[in-house]
Amino acid sequence: MIEINLLPGSGKKSRRGGGPKLDIGAMFAGVRDRIREPWLIGAVASSALALALCGWLFIAQGKREATLDEELQKAVQDSTRYASVLREREKAEARRDTVLRSLNLIRAIDDDRFVWPHVLDEVSRALPPYTWLVSLGFTGAGQGTSAISTVAAPAPADGKKRRRVETAVPRDSIRLRVVGNTVDIQALTRFMKQLESSPFLENVQLAKSERGQDNGKEVTQFQLDMMYSRPDPSLVRRVPLAVSVR
Repeated sequence: MIEINLLPGSGKKSRRGGGPKLDIGAMFAGVRDRIREPWLIGAVASSALALALCGWLFIAQGKREATLDEELQKAVQDSTRYASVLREREKAEARRDTVLRSLNLIRAIDDDRFVWPHVLDEVSRALPPYTWLVSLGFTGAGQGTSAISTVAAPAPADGKKRRRVETAVPRDSIRLRVVGNTVDIQALTRFMKQLESSPFLENVQLAKSERGQDNGKEVTQFQLDMMYSRPDPSLVRRVPLAVSVR
């Protein structure tokens, strides 16, 4: 028996519609059926994640440790190099302080060599007429004699810090006392002013003044206290001492 299909598209549609269909819901339903213990699966997944995290941390810590070791080695090398530089600097400073203190000591002795000639010269220059001296005394020592033997020692070898020594040489104050007589009270005033104007004398003070007798004549007995001043070396004029020998 021969059948003729007068609707050609209807057969294709029926064959297309009758094919297999993808059921997503049924697939997930089958998965849910197979997974009977979801907490066990979660624990396994968490363990795997924890292991992965531990591995990552181990690798990161290893890299960090290697970096820190490298930095430590570099710091140790720098510290060793800087320590040697500091030791050399300590030795250089010790030598510099020794030389500088020696120079200051020589300069102090040289500046105070002519203390008493300066004092006598200034007092005799300032002494007015009708005024004479009875005594000229002093207290204190100059010439930079304090701590002469103290010098800066090199830095110790055990790494201890060297005690810094002052390079300045201390100088004692020199106090002068002039005792004299005058027959003119105004001459005493001029004498004090001329002493005060001297670059080698300062702080001239009248300690005592009273009336007295000298060889039957009325005089004014006075006592002056003053201090020796060390002027700047550039202000001191030095002349050669020439002695003629016959």
